[in-house]
Amino acid sequence: MNRRTFTQLATGVTTWLALRPDKIMQAESTPPTAPQADVALFTHEDGPHLSGYIEALAKTREVRSVYLCDPKGSTIESVRNGVGSKFVAAFRSPQELFQAQRPLVSLVAMEAVLAPPVIHAALDAGCHILAEKPACVRPADFAPLVAKANASKRHLMLALSNRLEPAVLEARRIVRSGEIGKVFGIEIHTIADQTRVKSAAYQQGWMSQKARAGGGHLTWLGIHWLDLAMYVTGARISHVAGFAGNVGGQPIDTEDSAAISLRFANGTFGTLTSGYYLDRGKHLLVKIWGSEGWLELNQGTKTPLQWYSTKSGKPESHRFTPTNSTGGNIRLLEHVMRAAMGMEAPVLAPEESLYVLQTISAAYAAAETGRTQPVAPDQ
Repeated sequence: MNRRTFTQLATGVTTWLALRPDKIMQAESTPPTAPQADVALFTHEDGPHLSGYIEALAKTREVRSVYLCDPKGSTIESVRNGVGSKFVAAFRSPQELFQAQRPLVSLVAMEAVLAPPVIHAALDAGCHILAEKPACVRPADFAPLVAKANASKRHLMLALSNRLEPAVLEARRIVRSGEIGKVFGIEIHTIADQTRVKSAAYQQGWMSQKARAGGGHLTWLGIHWLDLAMYVTGARISHVAGFAGNVGGQPIDTEDSAAISLRFANGTFGTLTSGYYLDRGKHLLVKIWGSEGWLELNQGTKTPLQWYSTKSGKPESHRFTPTNSTGGNIRLLEHVMRAAMGMEAPVLAPEESLYVLQTISAAYAAAETGRTQPVAPDQ
C-alpha cells in the first residue's frame, strides 16, 4: 500500500470508534464499507496454525488482497483455495515479494527459528507485523525486532489472541477497577492433550526440537497464560522459579511439563502448571484472589468468567457470558488490520511480546540451574 492509499483510508474512517490505549472495546460489527488493506502471508508447509490464518484472511473484511511467500511453494494451493478471490500472487522470498508489492501488514506463521529474518525484512518494507509465537528461539533474537519496530513506528505483535477474548477484557476491567481489592495471589494452569506428542508427525516435526522451536509446552501454550496474568493484573512478573522437563518420556527434545512459581513486581505471588497431560481437550484456568474477593477465568466452558466481591459491603457472586462468537484468529486479525490502519490502539506493544518471551526464558534458566531467576535483569 502506498502513502496516498493509506491517507485515503485514514480519512475515510473518522466515524469509527478508536480504542483507548488503556481499554480495548469491541466494535459491535464491521461496517459493510470497512476500509481495506493488503496482507503478506509468510509461511511454509508445516506453518503453525496455518489453516486458522487462512480462514481468518478469507473472512476478515479489512483484508483486501493476500500475497503469499512460501520458499517451496507447498502451500500455494491451500492458500489460494482458502482465501478465494483475495489471493493475488505467490513469491518464494521476502525480497521478491517486497520488490513487487507493499502490503500494509505481514502475517508471519513460520517455524520459530526461521521467523526473525522474515520479520526484519517486513519491518524494513514498512509493514506492521502479526507473528505466530514464539517467532524466535531466544529472546535475544526478538529484541532487535522490537527496537526496529519502535524506531519505524510499526506494530509488532505476537499472536496472543486471548487478550481480545470478551471474558478476558471483562476480567481485566474487574481486577483493575479494584472490585476484588488488592491482588494477593494467582493460580494458572494450562493443560493440553498428550496425544499429539505421541504422534510420529509431531515427534519428527520442528515443534519437538528445541533448536528450531525454542521450547515446548511452556513456549507454545503456557505463553498465553503468563501473558494474561500480567495483562489482567497490570503487574509484570519479576522473578520465576521451578521445573520443566519431559515427564511423559516421549522421544522429543522439548518439555512436555512445567511447574513454575511466579513473583510479580507488585508483590503478588502465583503459580503456573503447564503440560501435555490429557487424552483430549484442554483444561484452562486463571484464578485470582484479592483482599475483597476472587475471580476465575475458565476458557472453553459455559461459564468462562465468574467472580465474587465484598467491595460493596454485601458479598455478591457474578457471572459473565460473552455473546460474541467470533473465532480467535478472526478477531485477532480484524484488530491487527484496524490497528495498522489507525482505527484502534494495538492491544499488544512490542515490548510486551518481548517481555513474555523473556519470562519463559527465565523459567527455563530456573529449571536448569535450580535457582530463582529475575526476568530481563539487564532492563
